[in-house]
Amino acid sequence: HVQLVESGRGSVQAGGSLRLSCKASGFPSSNICMAWFRQVPGQEREGVGVVYTSDGRTYLPDSVKGRFTVSHDNARNTLVLQMNSLKVENSANYYCAAARGGLKCAWGRALPPPGSGDLHWGQGTQVTVS
Repeated sequence: HVQLVESGRGSVQAGGSLRLSCKASGFPSSNICMAWFRQVPGQEREGVGVVYTSDGRTYLPDSVKGRFTVSHDNARNTLVLQMNSLKVENSANYYCAAARGGLKCAWGRALPPPGSGDLHWGQGTQVTVS
């Protein structure tokens, strides 16, 4: 049974930092694309970072590069999103997602399409920046 459980929701002032975690179960710890997405009501889901767990390769879009980092703890099979220098516009519901194999994220070189039927999703966690 595949399960992704996010933690670390919270409120922070602009310029502050927040760390989100996503514990995966029912998945192996290697050869998985694990990614973070965020969504604001009325808008499309947007990817903010991905890691290919076999070699730790990561990709982040320009909108967050330099402020966010994504990493995977193989021993705990946990995906981590470290967010620094947060902006008000970063407020959203943040979701963890995972897909078996490296193809969906080009082995860590691209975000997986959020509409992919191969992605498993967590329940989401709210981040508010004020």
